[in-house]
Amino acid sequence: MMRPANALPVADVPPRPFVPGPAGTHITIRGLTKYFAGWPLYENFDLDIPKGRIVSVFGPNGCGKSTLINMIAGLVPIDSGEILFDGKTLAETRTGYVFQNYRDALFPWMRTIDNIAYPLQLEGKSKAEVDRRMEELVASFDVKFDLRRYPYELSGGQQQTASIMRALAPKPEVLFLDEPFSALDFEMTLFIREKLQEVFMHTGTTMLLVSHDLEEAVYLADQILLLTKRPTKIAEILDYAEARPRTIATLSDPGFIATRRSSMEIFQREVRR
Repeated sequence: MMRPANALPVADVPPRPFVPGPAGTHITIRGLTKYFAGWPLYENFDLDIPKGRIVSVFGPNGCGKSTLINMIAGLVPIDSGEILFDGKTLAETRTGYVFQNYRDALFPWMRTIDNIAYPLQLEGKSKAEVDRRMEELVASFDVKFDLRRYPYELSGGQQQTASIMRALAPKPEVLFLDEPFSALDFEMTLFIREKLQEVFMHTGTTMLLVSHDLEEAVYLADQILLLTKRPTKIAEILDYAEARPRTIATLSDPGFIATRRSSMEIFQREVRR
């Protein structure tokens, strides 16, 4: 509902005592509050995101899935609350972000390789360090296209591959992915899914993924965060412990089918409320 006219401004509401998450928590969110045009999107929202896991965010349209990860990533300001990463602030944490719209994410005036190296240059890395990291990423993603070309000279899948490589270049502690497959064809989606799994298995980087595709959300996740309609709360958090790497055979695995069915039931329950 809309905030009462006599309600205290969000900034004047006394903060609640900060309560740490359980052991193994990476991102701790307490009292997260966000209003749009006077209407609550999130209000006193708490969440613990585990370290070294892929967490998929899924929920009804308009519930603020992308807004949630954008607030955690510092791209959207919050009205109140606290977000800590292993007890550190966002400014003290290395993060990477993969945007849905890769065409707007890459700098068109830079060669693709310079786009990928940009975060490292911001950190003040030497040319030798940058070159070494570029070689690692090229080998990891088995890049066949010419990175000396400009982004507009590449296909959509190649641009999104470059975007993911750029996000991973500084070896982030947390990787945010906002519907990274929505603009890709099926073949490239399968390729990027495979590469993200390989990166995760090799690095154990905490990943937070927003997806509008439930099968994709379950397939990649260790946890599925299911949200309600606004004002948004946690509907349920489901664990999915299938071993990696996950393959096409995973889609017919009883555990996958059961988790997808449970997720769908929760989703439909929330949509109908």
